[in-house]
Amino acid sequence: MTISWYRPATQPRRVAVLSVHTSPLEQPGTGDAGGMNVYVSQTAVEMARRGVAVEVFTRATSSDQPPVVELAPGVLVRHVPAGPFEPLSRDELPAQLCAFTSGVLRAEAFHEPGYYDLIHSHYWLSGQVGWLARDRWGVPLVHTAHTLAKVKNAALADGDTPEPRTRVIGEEQVVAEADRLVVNTAVEAHQLIGLYGADPGAVRTVSPGVDLQRFRPGSQAAARAALGLPRDAVVLAFAGRIQPLKAPDVLLRAAAELVADDPTLRERLVVLVAGGPSGTGLEQPQALRELADSLGIGELTRFVPPQSGENLVHVYRAADVVAVPSYNESFGLVALEAQACGTPVVAAEVGGLPVAVRHGVSGLLVPSHRAGDWATALRSVALDAATHAEFARGAVRHASRFSWARTTDTLLEAYSEATAAFRDAALEVAV
Repeated sequence: MTISWYRPATQPRRVAVLSVHTSPLEQPGTGDAGGMNVYVSQTAVEMARRGVAVEVFTRATSSDQPPVVELAPGVLVRHVPAGPFEPLSRDELPAQLCAFTSGVLRAEAFHEPGYYDLIHSHYWLSGQVGWLARDRWGVPLVHTAHTLAKVKNAALADGDTPEPRTRVIGEEQVVAEADRLVVNTAVEAHQLIGLYGADPGAVRTVSPGVDLQRFRPGSQAAARAALGLPRDAVVLAFAGRIQPLKAPDVLLRAAAELVADDPTLRERLVVLVAGGPSGTGLEQPQALRELADSLGIGELTRFVPPQSGENLVHVYRAADVVAVPSYNESFGLVALEAQACGTPVVAAEVGGLPVAVRHGVSGLLVPSHRAGDWATALRSVALDAATHAEFARGAVRHASRFSWARTTDTLLEAYSEATAAFRDAALEVAV
């Protein structure tokens, strides 16, 4: 490694954030956009408020995209041409990493050495780019995986495709090279150390946050009116990408069991699915519609496109329960956002969801994906008025413990540690 310069372990002036496969400008809930997009945009804005300039590098997917967009004061998003101007699947993106890396290095070359103080890469594809940029620029690399191939492959949903060996190897390389590894929960920290051989001293747990100004309790009646839902309905909601990993089918199967157990529910039950197809957008969620029809609840199921801003708040407030039945979640921002709106959550007991949801206080955790188990949990939360009210209060209290300001404070501490460690290593090389 060539160390051209180094700075004291203080708050960085300018951070290069790498997000190859998805832009913080994209709408979460469709394509490859999800919680990671929210994480990148929210922490970038919070860092800018603290005087840290942030430049996010992401792959250009349209010739109409300007080279640089200001996301917020102090936050720039750079669209790097790499491959065709169209969405690509994550399986296709490794072939474009060379072109993307070249674009990142060229952007830095227009400035004086030391323009960026630190690199933060998100997802393993970005980590590969950050690894090279780190050595070229002589700055520390902080990496957040968001999801891990070995963990996903150990808990595949029916019909899901295993992550390829190339990704596993790529993740192992980034884990070995990064100066700090930021994870969402202690569970993820153990996974990195146990499955990937990460240095425990390099791993830092930084819980994601929630926008408590946007996501807060409000009128359920107004939210239902905005979405065209009956005021007296029993609403079970799902928000997120429609893909096997997120398991929206589990909610549909559980809803069908609820109706089978109590046919009178057919008059009031609404299953609200807010989200779009995963991947490049070429796949359509038609299979989920067909499943609803085959289960006999097609007329009870409402599909709406991914919602942003206040419309997403309407989804959470309108629901009696928000279901998060994923087979794997590094954290589960949807669960946190819903609880901040005062809506209890029923979630799978996987990954970081036991942190995002406090079992028996803000909702329930289900240890399986069996429809009967989910029907039981949903019934106890949505149809028992006393339990629902208790969990609704607990949901707001639990979510209030998380904020993007707190996340960013902890993240900046990790940055300072990474800078100090990188500086010390540089001094050892110099000696």
